Amino acid sequence: MSNGAMAGANAGAAAGAAIAQAIKASGGIVKVEPAELVKILNRMESPLVVRAMSGLFKKKHQYLTSYKGIFFFAQSPDPIQCPSGTEYVAAGKILIP
Repeated sequence: MSNGAMAGANAGAAAGAAIAQAIKASGGIVKVEPAELVKILNRMESPLVVRAMSGLFKKKHQYLTSYKGIFFFAQSPDPIQCPSGTEYVAAGKILIP
């Protein structure tokens, strides 16, 4: 294997390790349907939801919340009707690893 190929392989391995570490650090993220997210929010005393918009041509509403140490993510073409009393944080983007 040439030095250039070896350097590329090492860089690829390093990038893979960095991604794996980022996923470990962020914990698990579970993608759910909007109705399931609302059920989870209804279990919470003071729900906190991060919301953002995504998509260039077809806009989607994105929602992220944490419940019992697990992050739940949902997206929908229409706004999700969250329970009253939900606190929102507006985000430019929600990035899912």
